Amino acid sequence: MTTTRFAPSPTGYLHVGGARTALFSWLYARKHGGNFILRIEDTDLERSTQASVNAILEGMTWLGLDYDQGPFYQSHRFDRYHAVIRQLLDQGDAYYCYCSKEALEQLRNEQMANKEKPRYDGRCRDSGPLQEGRAAVVRFKNPTDGVVVIPDLVKGNISVANKELDDLIIARADGTPTYNLTVVVDDMDMGVTHVIRGDDHINNTPRQMNILKALGAPIPHYAHLPMILGADGTRLSKRHGAVSVMQFRDEGYLPEALLNYLVRLGWSHGDQEIFSVDEMVSYFDLANVNASASAFNKDKLLWLNHQYLMTGNPHHIARHLSWHVGQLGIDPTTGPELADVVVAFRERCKTLVEMATACRYFYQDFAHYDEKSVKKHFNPEAAEILSHLQGRFEAVPNWAGETAHQSVVELAETLGLAMGKVAQPLRVAVCGTAVSPGIDVTLALLGQEKTLARIRRALATIKDMH
Repeated sequence: MTTTRFAPSPTGYLHVGGARTALFSWLYARKHGGNFILRIEDTDLERSTQASVNAILEGMTWLGLDYDQGPFYQSHRFDRYHAVIRQLLDQGDAYYCYCSKEALEQLRNEQMANKEKPRYDGRCRDSGPLQEGRAAVVRFKNPTDGVVVIPDLVKGNISVANKELDDLIIARADGTPTYNLTVVVDDMDMGVTHVIRGDDHINNTPRQMNILKALGAPIPHYAHLPMILGADGTRLSKRHGAVSVMQFRDEGYLPEALLNYLVRLGWSHGDQEIFSVDEMVSYFDLANVNASASAFNKDKLLWLNHQYLMTGNPHHIARHLSWHVGQLGIDPTTGPELADVVVAFRERCKTLVEMATACRYFYQDFAHYDEKSVKKHFNPEAAEILSHLQGRFEAVPNWAGETAHQSVVELAETLGLAMGKVAQPLRVAVCGTAVSPGIDVTLALLGQEKTLARIRRALATIKDMH
């Protein structure tokens, strides 16, 4: 069975590059009816934190990238790693190295001076059993001849001569296993068939393949994804803005919009830009992943998010909007249904943060009127219009957008005024600003009680002004 894995290190948040790797691995497993594993690579005990683990799990949950197995924690598997290290020592595929940091630094300096590639020269290869009382690391005895060929599913065949690879450390002097050893053991034990990860791991892959061969384990298929760049062509980082997945949540993006954007960073299906998650699963193929780096374009993501807001299920969007209105201290039960708010604002708002801010007056009385709107629309004539509307609105038996709107239309006709001359003072009175959805929608969402209370407030304000 096809088995993929996402294996982040918990030393920070779930970043955009990691999220795309997780997405591609998840899509491949889902496409092929396989397993998707989440593995937390927390062997760096000094830098790994529970807060980072929580951030990774939260990011995966928000994105909807469900995993079939895990999360597994490498820190819980040290006994297994030690057993494999012992196995490699016993079968002559690893050895103890006693070289001091000073000796290794001197070796490196000599090689650099001779314009040679800095690498460990294998001077401890025949060191024999562990010498009591001496600190030693364990190194893997890499083959010295032949070539490792990586049949990469994204970049094509990559060949690396074994003589270019030095004997990497697989256990530190304190006995803790290193990354290249733990990854190999986990991929072997968990039956990983496809390793989909960033191309910054290409240098590790031939070393890991050689360890797998030494252990008699099957070699997974490898697919190395190109890196994500900022708009300036350098590797995406904090200085380019939001790179944490949950920061995009905080900025008002829908998870499926971010997934759609990430899947298009290096992958394509014809000219199609917008994909449902089901379409992503159906169409995804590693053969269509671009081998070159992609640039992150925040404007494109914003455009995509707006498309999802305009066309998505209002009840689904409302579930995400609810969190944002809560961040503003708004209780959404004190006003209209959020799904109705989504429909009212989806055309004019590009993010959920914008939408939450824009709809605030439906739930909470505003502290101040917009100054420009007041100057333009609050005058003695407006007071007369609002007084007429107050009487008409009080007489509306079954409040709805249509019935309330009809009262506005009839008053405009009675007074011989353009619709805007009546609707704009009303809009400022009930919303605090001259900008809102259609007046019929606005009145329906506000309700009769709030509308009348705000008209009374506006009349008092105009009276004080004049």
